[in-house]
Amino acid sequence: MTIRHLAALCASAVLLTACGGGGGGTPPPLSCSVADQKTWLRDYFDDWYLWYALAPRPAPAGFDTVQAYFDASLFGGNATFPADRYSYFGPTEDFQRFFGDGITRGYGLFVAGVEVEGRPDLPLRIRFIEPQSDAATKGLLRGEQILSINGRSASEIIAADDYDVLVPDNVGDQLQLVVRGAGGDRSVTLVARDYALTPVTSASVVDSPLGRKVGYVVVKDMINQVDAPLDAAFAQFRAQGVTEVVLDLRYNGGGFVSTGATVASYVGGARTSNQTYVQLLYSDQHAASNRNVRFTAPANAVGLSRVYVLSGPRTCSASEQVINGLRGAGIDVVQIGDVTCGKPVGFNPQDGGCGQTYSVVTFESVNARNEGRYFDGLVPQCDVADDLDHPLGSTAEGLLSAALSHADFGVCPAAARRAQPLSAARADGAGPRRMKIEPGEFQGMFTR
Repeated sequence: MTIRHLAALCASAVLLTACGGGGGGTPPPLSCSVADQKTWLRDYFDDWYLWYALAPRPAPAGFDTVQAYFDASLFGGNATFPADRYSYFGPTEDFQRFFGDGITRGYGLFVAGVEVEGRPDLPLRIRFIEPQSDAATKGLLRGEQILSINGRSASEIIAADDYDVLVPDNVGDQLQLVVRGAGGDRSVTLVARDYALTPVTSASVVDSPLGRKVGYVVVKDMINQVDAPLDAAFAQFRAQGVTEVVLDLRYNGGGFVSTGATVASYVGGARTSNQTYVQLLYSDQHAASNRNVRFTAPANAVGLSRVYVLSGPRTCSASEQVINGLRGAGIDVVQIGDVTCGKPVGFNPQDGGCGQTYSVVTFESVNARNEGRYFDGLVPQCDVADDLDHPLGSTAEGLLSAALSHADFGVCPAAARRAQPLSAARADGAGPRRMKIEPGEFQGMFTR
């Protein structure tokens, strides 16, 4: 995947100073020449990179581009830590738009590419539609099958593992689709636009098979704009006397550490108030930056001792942190779905002064019990495949149905289990299926 597209996916946060600023106000390079940017980057890695002592530290003069030098500077892994596949950089404008304004540029169409990796014989299906996007306006639905994109067949796209076409370069770009749904095949033209994200896409109170009142909420992005709809969701849960809560984080790639703490605090309430949610641990050069992030006690928190979290390979960074943080505070987290992406490290985004923002790993995260380093992902108690045949929030949808059954009977429903979680290995046997970022997605854990 190109860095332009990775940046568009990972796109953007509030003013970088509000994100923690990265590098404690590291001054910009002397100029925006490639040579000065590489020199600045070398100094920044030496100063703030979590793995500065283990990184290769190549000489800047040996590389023609900033991208090449950046890639060569990344830690290659050892027996304790995997290779750095987390650090990246991209346009500051995109970064600010996403995290600051809660707006993204795109079509709003998300496909199940991970699920069919290496299997062009399988159908390519829609897994998620952003509510304020053109894809929603044009009536595309979760579960529908993509037959072709811009004249290229779905099987070709799957075989190439290339979904970059789903990220537009500019507002007004078009995407030509042929889609198969309940009413037959149809052609759809999507137009790229800037649209507001909907970080809480669904919230409802549903009944378990034995009549338990269960609050269900989908949290898609850990951004500032989650606060009001999340509070409204939990106010509804309190008003209807829920005894269980299901957090659907299966498509949540992360965002702000503080937003994840807020999500977790609505579950824990008075049980966890002012306890350590997570600790952010920097290198020995910046141990003074280590900090505890604490649970709060929102007025509409439900204060449960158990919570259900729906997860998958796209559950990453700040959303994984919710699972780990709650467990560290003694909350019973029943994880249902698939193994998470495995990213217990995060960034202090740093403006490089030349239109690029650098998200270089600066800290690792552990919970109150000092548990972290889950680089292989967090493994669910109930292995359940993502169910594209039902809308999110339907009690018939596989992951939610399994959670409701577990809440009643205390065990994973046998019919829902799989022999092997999706994320355990690629279909072609070429290694683990980790940190798979699809166009339109981002994965990150940011301080502010």
